[in-house]
Amino acid sequence: MKTSIHRFSILLLAAAALTSVVGCASTATRESTGQYLDDTAITAKVKAAIFNDASLQSAEINVETFKGVVQLSGFVNSAGDIQHAVQLVQGLSGVRSVRNDMRLK
Repeated sequence: MKTSIHRFSILLLAAAALTSVVGCASTATRESTGQYLDDTAITAKVKAAIFNDASLQSAEINVETFKGVVQLSGFVNSAGDIQHAVQLVQGLSGVRSVRNDMRLK
């Protein structure tokens, strides 16, 4: 009896460990907890860089990050502003690529 309880306890512990590992894993459409935190930091870094650049109107540029890919959207005044924003973001650490969805006003 004691052996079966011991085996059941080990099995239960293994199942709990597996569930916690799989529950935090990423998929093609879902980030892991660590990736989510990394992307949040990248988004903050991108927003700060755009905000601190006097030539860009930061209030009209939206930033989203998923697995290191930064998406820029919104409206800007010129094609030069689009290129400048993309180059600025590409130079930041942690950014794997930039998806440009910005439009001209």
